[in-house]
Parts: sequence; C-alpha cells; structure tokens
Amino acid sequence: MAVSGAPGSGRALSLDTLVRLRRRIPTTAAPRRLPVPEGMTAPLGCDAVAVPARFGPLLLPRLPRVGCVYADDAHWWWIVPSDSDYALQWPESVRYTTGAVVLDSPRLIHRPDGTVPYTPPIPLYLALCRITGTTPTWSDQLSA
Repeated sequence: MAVSGAPGSGRALSLDTLVRLRRRIPTTAAPRRLPVPEGMTAPLGCDAVAVPARFGPLLLPRLPRVGCVYADDAHWWWIVPSDSDYALQWPESVRYTTGAVVLDSPRLIHRPDGTVPYTPPIPLYLALCRITGTTPTWSDQLSA
C-alpha cells in the first residue's frame, strides 16, 4: 500500500515507512493504570471513562453513587467495572479505556466510602448522554 507524499512530489510512502515514522514520534508519557486506592479492591477489574473536564462537575450531582474519580486540567476519569462498554455506544466526546490505562498523570479527586472504587456504568452513561445531548443507544441486543 502506498500513500502519496507531499502534494505534487510524486513520492509515495510505503506502509512500512509510515509505521517506522510513527514509532519515532516521542510520546509525552508512558501508559499506566489508574491506581486503586489503598484499602480498596476491584473484584470486577477496572476500566475508565474519560470525560472532558468541563462535564465532571455536572455529572457529580446526577449520579446515585460516585466511585473513584481522577482528574487533570483536561479530563476526569471515572473508574467502572471491566467490560462496562459492552453493548453501549458512549458519546463521542467520551473515551472508554480498557484496563483504566491512561497516558496522563491525573490526581485522585474523589474516593468513595467503602472498599469498591466503581461508579455504576449505566447511570454514568445515561448522565453523560443527557449532558452531551446524545440519544442513548445500545449497540447489541441484550439477552436475559
């Protein structure tokens, strides 16, 4: 597969060349998992839902339970059980991260009472849809 180089250059780049070039681009941070606070357990595994920071304060009062939330200037990350993306189409401005792996270094801004770090994913999903003006949709049929 060849991709055209600069317009009018007549030069083509192979897929191998593009991959090598991409590998040379430095990343700002190494991927790491969001840590579960000491004394908490995650029996269902952990994924994270990254939300633009401007939505974070709007979500808090809409949720029946708030688990661990991490934040930096750009995003808030909500810890949810693994596979909470199953059959859900999260709004476009939201990023679902398997394994709660992030490139940034957010700080813990909310720790729930108890020993479980999770925010319930369905209320989080519905609140995000409401805030973003997205119609909730299910990508797969759920069976009983």
